[in-house]
Amino acid sequence: MLPLLALPLTLAADPAPGFTLPTLDLSDQRYRQVVVDHEPKQYLGHPTTVLLEDGKTILAVYPKGHGKGAIILKRSNDGGKTWSDRLPTPKSWETSKETPTIHRMVDAKGVKRLVLFSGLHPIRSSVSEDDGKTWTELEPIGDYGGIVAMGSVVEVGQGRYIALFHDDGRYFAKDGKAEKPVRFTVYKTFSDDGGKTWGKPETVVSSTEFHWCEPGAVKSPDGKQVAVLLRENSRKHNSGVMFSDDGGKTFTEPKQVPGALTGDRHTGVYAPDGRLVLTFRDTARDTPTPGDWVAWVGKYSDLAAGTEGQYRVRLMDNTNKWDCGYPGLERLPDGTLVTTTYGHWSKGQPPYIVSVRFTLAELDELAKKK
Repeated sequence: MLPLLALPLTLAADPAPGFTLPTLDLSDQRYRQVVVDHEPKQYLGHPTTVLLEDGKTILAVYPKGHGKGAIILKRSNDGGKTWSDRLPTPKSWETSKETPTIHRMVDAKGVKRLVLFSGLHPIRSSVSEDDGKTWTELEPIGDYGGIVAMGSVVEVGQGRYIALFHDDGRYFAKDGKAEKPVRFTVYKTFSDDGGKTWGKPETVVSSTEFHWCEPGAVKSPDGKQVAVLLRENSRKHNSGVMFSDDGGKTFTEPKQVPGALTGDRHTGVYAPDGRLVLTFRDTARDTPTPGDWVAWVGKYSDLAAGTEGQYRVRLMDNTNKWDCGYPGLERLPDGTLVTTTYGHWSKGQPPYIVSVRFTLAELDELAKKK
């Protein structure tokens, strides 16, 4: 059997901007929607989530503002059906300059940590070793910065993690400035102690033509390969994907994906039957759901082969032309998928945070009717 990277990447240099696979629609099924946080006249945005090992506790973090703003923490003890009030947080969380991200990491000795990151310069982290009850203050992880810091973290060995982020020249160094034309760079850094410390960042890909950014990683079903989906910020091209067969030491050159997978801030999990579910903001150049919060259902092999997948789903209708969809995505033990993001869900109001719940069995039934 050929290794995954030996599969033909049937991606044209400039693939079609649209897609032919079916689009399902859950946006009018209000019973699936749970409001996580809504404050009138206050912008709430850009959440990430983490599911704890009990299979029912979900933590969500997000900024009080568009990226920049005090970090809010909430907890659900029932798999996202209900959510706590805003929880106490360290004073330094009020100084966050960018979208926070949260990840579970476990070191080689089995010590579990939640690690929260806050970006721009310098990237800072806050750590909890009691499942989010208490946290350290935000502290720099090094003398470097970036945008959507550590938006993707993947375990690539016992206690070893790769974290990915990007920058456009403004924040990597303290006095950074963007080039003309602007250059987007995706960086990687490794931790060998379960997220306590991080190594020197290394460039993965850098380009002025393709504005690759917001890397979203997913491991192959056998765990041997890492695929990284990439937002394309110039809006001239489709999103991209690159692969690593050696735990992130090296990556293939990014290739454009089909229009069906084109979007911002891809987040993925596997359903119980092995299918891959990705959720993101829809930025395909030819799509019936522009700027909406969507999900894609297919197989990991679709990423390698450049095929469209099975179907797409509009999760909610964003009333703004683009501003939504930095989603968390968790799979509960019963196979329910809980995805959480911000958006302009009420026309004329600032964004707020909502979860949507579904199973692939439910989506498959809808797909039969298409």
